[in-house]
Amino acid sequence: MSTDASAETSTETVTKTTAETTDEAQQATPVRKFRPRGERGPLASVGLHVTLLIAAAVAVLPPLWLLVTSFKPQSEAFSTALVKDFTVANYDHVLNDTHFLSWLANSLLVVGLTTVIGVFISATTGYAVSRFKFPGMRPLMWLLLITQMFPVAVLIVPLYNLLASLGLLNQPVGLVITYLTIAVPFCAWMMKGYFDTVPVEIDEAGRVDGLNPFGTFWRLIVPLAKPGLAVTGFYSFITGWAEVAYASAFMTGEENLTLAGGLQTFVNQYTSDWGSLTAAAVIVAVPAAVIFGFAQRHLVSGLTAGATKS
Repeated sequence: MSTDASAETSTETVTKTTAETTDEAQQATPVRKFRPRGERGPLASVGLHVTLLIAAAVAVLPPLWLLVTSFKPQSEAFSTALVKDFTVANYDHVLNDTHFLSWLANSLLVVGLTTVIGVFISATTGYAVSRFKFPGMRPLMWLLLITQMFPVAVLIVPLYNLLASLGLLNQPVGLVITYLTIAVPFCAWMMKGYFDTVPVEIDEAGRVDGLNPFGTFWRLIVPLAKPGLAVTGFYSFITGWAEVAYASAFMTGEENLTLAGGLQTFVNQYTSDWGSLTAAAVIVAVPAAVIFGFAQRHLVSGLTAGATKS
């Protein structure tokens, strides 16, 4: 009995000693804390905020300085100081002494037609490729994609010759056709990806109710595709509103220019009217900002849907 008791006592002593040694080792070894996924450290957070501030300054400073310069006299256009002698003479000159209103009317006509026609063609093309199988479908999609690979400088000469042979130079219609060649291929691809996210059962339900394919598209699918249509419309609008190369090459005569081409008349090899240029640029930016304000709530969802299944 005494031998068994001694053995048990020895075992308990060894176990206790081992436990104490383990506790001391754990206390001596620092516990390494792992940061949960998605949680940033202090340095990373500071770096991120500094980067965002720099990016915001880079994005905001040019348009802000453009706005400030538009209210400066011509003699202070290159001054780094803020406005000392506030003036609206630049805006008065642009609106009353130039062809700016004619440029605005030309741009609104061209951009309006480009947007409406571009959205319709892109939507119908994207829906047809998404829902129907027909000979030449894949080559058609590749053709739309390949047209986006050519730079503007390469296309100006052949497009100029083509429009000249058709008698469409210096005509808004010629500029609309040119802009459609830019907007439609990209927008058709994007709308195809968006229509892929719309369940096919909706089309089948429309056919059961007696709708033809276009009726199904117009009455059932289009109302569900507002985000995609908003992105398409915005891209078509920006294509015509901000494009310079084609507008300058295909339109001549100050009264026939669009806004993008007209702005170049303020600063060229003969004149340097920076005040009028900045004032005109501010006015030009207003419609684009308004359109973006109406479309921005659809832009993210439309672009995301068009990118996930195309």
